[in-house]
Amino acid sequence: IMADDKDVLRDVWFGRIPTCFTLNQDEVTEREAEAYYLLLPRVSYLTLVTDKVKKHFLKVMRAEDVEEMWFEYEGTPLKWHYPIGVLFDLHASNSVLPWSITVHFKNFPDRDLLHCPSSSVIEAHFMSSIKEADALKHKSQVVNDMQKKDHKQLWMGLQNDKFDQFWAMNRKLMEYPTEEGGFRYIPFRIYQAMTGNDRPFIQKLFRPVSPEGNAYTLGDLLKEMYPAAITNDGEQKRYQVVIHGIEPLLETPLQWLSEHLSHPDNFLHICVVPTPSD
Repeated sequence: IMADDKDVLRDVWFGRIPTCFTLNQDEVTEREAEAYYLLLPRVSYLTLVTDKVKKHFLKVMRAEDVEEMWFEYEGTPLKWHYPIGVLFDLHASNSVLPWSITVHFKNFPDRDLLHCPSSSVIEAHFMSSIKEADALKHKSQVVNDMQKKDHKQLWMGLQNDKFDQFWAMNRKLMEYPTEEGGFRYIPFRIYQAMTGNDRPFIQKLFRPVSPEGNAYTLGDLLKEMYPAAITNDGEQKRYQVVIHGIEPLLETPLQWLSEHLSHPDNFLHICVVPTPSD
């Protein structure tokens, strides 16, 4: 029925965004800082994959001018604890590539961003997402049955970009009893591109299967959680509903999406962005 499902998992994992990092003009440098180009993995986190960016810019700066590094796109500080693909789809999905990100080393925006002093902070965030997702999917049974080294394998798979290592463990988190037809609840978050929103995303309980045993679809989820995102007959399309840079058909079963298009954190991250006006 679908493209070979293993290929879908691979395409999601190996999705890359060509990105150009430039140093903010207000930074004090010894000489001019060249831009730095990098292919960013959609499924990773900015603070996990930008060591090279940091090293590159530190070459032209004095130690006393360097505080915690942070990133911004067109005036919006980028939340490192959202997966990179989500940040791009939410803020830049209709812009030209390469994605142009500004690098800062001072004036950290405490009100907008979490501090990220080390990769252990990223690991803790990642593992708490996986545990939260498993509480929704299996009442935490799967993640609690895993050993510490199994948790480590998930993290190391993400950190070292090892698809097979990650999925050897992650597939356990994607299983469910056949007779139930899916997970207990679907771990999802719906993000809106509207700035100034108090609630950064929508996250509620939603089952993949109706009481009558029918599979709910992406359209069913949106009808319930974000009806404005659905285009009615005869209307102009106002919004794009984007997962991993694509717009899945609204008829796609939610359970299938959860198994194949979730990020490594086991959440289905759905971005609702305004349709570009030509």
